Amino acid sequence: MSSDSGSDRKDTDDANGSDDADLEAEIEALHERREDGLTTSDIGGEERAVLDRFLDALEAGDVRAAERVGETWEANEWVKRGVLLNFGLRETEAREHGGVAYHDVLALRETASLAERGTRNTPDGTVIRRGAFVGSDAILMSPSFVNVGAYIGNGTLVDSCDTVGSCAQVGENVKLGANTLIGGVLEPVERAPVVVEDGVSLGAGCRVTSGFVVGRDSVVGENTLLTPRIPIYDLVTEEVLYGSLPRERRAFTRFVESDVGDHDLFDGGAYKPAVVATDVEERTLEATAREEALRE
Repeated sequence: MSSDSGSDRKDTDDANGSDDADLEAEIEALHERREDGLTTSDIGGEERAVLDRFLDALEAGDVRAAERVGETWEANEWVKRGVLLNFGLRETEAREHGGVAYHDVLALRETASLAERGTRNTPDGTVIRRGAFVGSDAILMSPSFVNVGAYIGNGTLVDSCDTVGSCAQVGENVKLGANTLIGGVLEPVERAPVVVEDGVSLGAGCRVTSGFVVGRDSVVGENTLLTPRIPIYDLVTEEVLYGSLPRERRAFTRFVESDVGDHDLFDGGAYKPAVVATDVEERTLEATAREEALRE
């Protein structure tokens, strides 16, 4: 963007900031009323309009369930409260999509705008729930599921049999291999959701859960489980880490000796999973680069 448009952008940002502040205040007020006993039978058109505006803001990317603050990711608690209110203050309704009847409190997301931004989603099983953001030039293969509050960045590939959980934050130019699970963290509201930063490549069958953060430009081997309960043996810094994989790492599963140790029930002893992280090798980057043809 040229520098002469800076003032226009600032005006837009200021306007969006004001709108976001108003929406936050409305959501917090509705949350307080919910805590005081407000039920689905009590709400009217005004309250439903607030809930709908909130979902629209999520889908536009104007508000997000988490954001990076310095070197850490922090939850936007009011946003997660807004997601919960959309469940707590709506009735389950009979709905229909593509000739299939279903029952849910939320409709599916409208996808007409995706084509305008170069994003593709294939039929018969690409499910994007209301309140999910999907960026430009992304690809969503069927069957896949993107839940409410999730954020899918520009140029990201969500492959077949993938699930992106509620409020999960997936960055730009990410590759989620087939049969990958990105877990959702909706409650407690103060807890940051799963984050997959820009440029990450997750191999087929990976699972990322419980608020784990995958650092930018990392490459994770297939069937790797990333969760705060499993140690990351970072051979670059020679540290044992929990809850995050540093940037620019190649990670894969190994098994280490368990605290149970030798036992009559375990032939050869008991072992538990761990993750080993090394520098990303040039050949690994070359292998992931070959898959750019899928995005063209």
